[in-house]
Amino acid sequence: MIGPDIAGIAEKLGVAADTATAIPQLAAETGLDVDTAYAVQTALLERRLDRGERLVGLKMGLTSKAKMAQVGVDEVIWGRLTDVMRVPDGGNVDVAAFIHPRVEPEVAFLLDRLPEPGEPVGAFTDAVRAVAPAIELIDSRYANFTFSLPDVIADNTSAAAFVVGPWSPVPEGLDNLGVLLEIDGRVAQVGSTAAILGDPRRALDEGLRLAGRHGVRLREGWLFLAGAATAAVPLRPGAHVRAVVEKLGTATLRASS
Repeated sequence: MIGPDIAGIAEKLGVAADTATAIPQLAAETGLDVDTAYAVQTALLERRLDRGERLVGLKMGLTSKAKMAQVGVDEVIWGRLTDVMRVPDGGNVDVAAFIHPRVEPEVAFLLDRLPEPGEPVGAFTDAVRAVAPAIELIDSRYANFTFSLPDVIADNTSAAAFVVGPWSPVPEGLDNLGVLLEIDGRVAQVGSTAAILGDPRRALDEGLRLAGRHGVRLREGWLFLAGAATAAVPLRPGAHVRAVVEKLGTATLRASS
C-alpha cells in the first residue's frame, strides 16, 4: 500500500504560505496520521532550509485548554522556528503576507545547555539561560482556520512569525504569572502562565519528550516558545499589539497593511 506523498503535501503547504493562499484540509484526503504529519513538517522545514533559512528553535502548540477549545484539537504538539520568522521587538509585520493571522501572548526560553529528557524541573534554571515575554503570530494555511490534528502538525503548528521581548534571569516561579494581550491599548485577552500546562517549565519537558520521539534534540542557544497563555486574537491591519507578562515585561509588534 502506497503511503501519503510527504514531499507533495509539504510543497502544497509551502506554496500556500508563500502565496498567502488558503487550501483545503489534507489529512482526510491523503491519509495523514500524526507520525506521517511530523514527517511532512520535517520536509516543510527542509524546504525552508534549502532557501537559506536557519533553524533557531522549537515551539509548543495547543498547551492551553483555551487554545484547544478554540481550534477543536485536544493534544499538545510542537513545531519549528526559523530565523526568518523572527520579528524584532517593536517591529512591523505585513498583514498581507498572511492568510488569516492571529496573535497570542507567550513565554520564551533561551537554552543555556542541552536539557536531558525527563530532567527534573528543579534543574530547569541550570538549563535555561533567560526567559522573556513573547508574541507568536500564527497563520493556518487551511481555509477557515480549521484543521484536524495531523493537518496542523503537518502545517508546522500554524507557525508564521514571533517576537521576543527583553531577556531576563529566570524568576523564582513561573507557574502563575498574570498575562495580558493588548490591541491598540485595549485589553483583548487576560490570562495566566498557569494556562501553559500548569507551568511553562513543563512545556519545555514536554517539548523535549515529543520532539525526541522524532529524533529532534533541542540545542544550546535555541529559542523555545512554551505556548500561548490565552486564546489567539485576529491581527488587523494597523494594529499595535502588546503582550505583558508579570515579572517578565512586554513584547510588542505593529501590523502594517
